[in-house]
Amino acid sequence: QLQASGGGLVQAGGSLRLSCRASRLSFSPYTVGWFRQAPGKEREFVAAITWNGGSTYYADSVKGRFTISRDNARNTVTLQMNSLKPEESAVYYCAAGAVSGSRATMSGAYPYWGQGTQVTVSS
Repeated sequence: QLQASGGGLVQAGGSLRLSCRASRLSFSPYTVGWFRQAPGKEREFVAAITWNGGSTYYADSVKGRFTISRDNARNTVTLQMNSLKPEESAVYYCAAGAVSGSRATMSGAYPYWGQGTQVTVSS
């Protein structure tokens, strides 16, 4: 029901734009979050945006470099990633749920998940 796309191979310092689209699910009532998981590591929070875009949340490590936005009319959430670092190579997942406040950073709070898209940042 959620499909993440836009991953790929980029050099350190480069940019990628990830998209998350929903089918058979309307994004509009939900907070949408991005998480990432590197091999051998736990899934970690990256960014989230509330249903109307009124609030956004970012992991400290990505603040100032990543921007999350949404277009409810197109059922799409976008994560613009700039100044990427090799250690940010991971599978990036989008998720949706009726989540608010600090729970937006918690992967367990989201019931709907996409399949993930691979981001590889070369040094």
